[in-house]
Amino acid sequence: MRVLIAAAAVAGLAAAPPASQPYPMVRPGIRLAFPDDHGAHPAFRTEWWYVTGWVKGADGRQRGFQVTFFRVNPHAGAGNPSRFAPRQVIFAHAALSDPAVGHILHAERSARAGFGLAGAATGDADVRLNGWHFRHERDGHFTTHAGGRDFSLDLAFRATQPPLAQGQNGYSRKGPLPQQASYYYSLPHLAVSGSVTRAGRRERVTGEAWLDREWSSDYLAPAATGWDWVGLNLDDGSALMAFRIRRKGGGVLWAGGSYRDANGQVTRFNPADVAFTPAATWRAPRTGASYPVAQVLSIRLLGRIRRFRLQPIFADQEVDARAAGQPVYWEGAVRTAGGRGYLELTGYAADLRM
Repeated sequence: MRVLIAAAAVAGLAAAPPASQPYPMVRPGIRLAFPDDHGAHPAFRTEWWYVTGWVKGADGRQRGFQVTFFRVNPHAGAGNPSRFAPRQVIFAHAALSDPAVGHILHAERSARAGFGLAGAATGDADVRLNGWHFRHERDGHFTTHAGGRDFSLDLAFRATQPPLAQGQNGYSRKGPLPQQASYYYSLPHLAVSGSVTRAGRRERVTGEAWLDREWSSDYLAPAATGWDWVGLNLDDGSALMAFRIRRKGGGVLWAGGSYRDANGQVTRFNPADVAFTPAATWRAPRTGASYPVAQVLSIRLLGRIRRFRLQPIFADQEVDARAAGQPVYWEGAVRTAGGRGYLELTGYAADLRM
């Protein structure tokens, strides 16, 4: 459930395809297969490889990070024999949330696929963009390199749990119509190792992360203004994902998520099982947007309501990526009693247009 799928629309790339070349529709009945589904699905309009997590160095100081790669099929190059035709476009985003800095550090890149500079391979995860990468190595680890002028991330991720298929075995509804959906799985509780470089100082780090993989052709209903999403790695080994898609003018258009306990038992949420209640707001000084950066997440689990208070590591985790043709949104490291994760808030600065 991720924000930069809007980037292609902002950049004017996600034009409707010709009738002779429709995008495949997301339907129930998918059977996820690995490692193939770690790789790209280029016929679909868009997809992403989205990692968020917490790391610490030798001093124990905690920081949050995000690395995301997006592939968009704009159908703009259909029938064009030129090697420069944008048959696939790759976007990427990296961020570091360090309390010692007090505001988020982020960097973005984008390019059309090809020429050895950018692309997303099929068959297994191997996404690259002008020196950045996210891939699945032969030894089973995922690795990434990304960053900008202010920081860089060189990290490896080791799966400690099997993939968590979201929705109905990977078919995840996002709206009132069945086709408003994605194919979606997560890898929670990834063990992280590697390094973070900041202000010229390279530091070895360890931690825990969450990988989201989604691909779709019709993600948001026209009545949607944006979403709230959270993924939590809980200390007992359980994992929780929940989201709500907000309706223009107020209210909730759709909601969902899942909880996998430490024994591997999965509970999937219906829209009525999920509620986000703002507990504190923060107004961004640069954009004027107001975000509910602290929230109480309520879920119905095994017949009773469980509540998780989501508290940000610090408030100023807004990303203003308009200079790179991407939206304004808030994505930040959050704590809860018995765990930690990431909260994403879109459509608060302006309606999110897909």
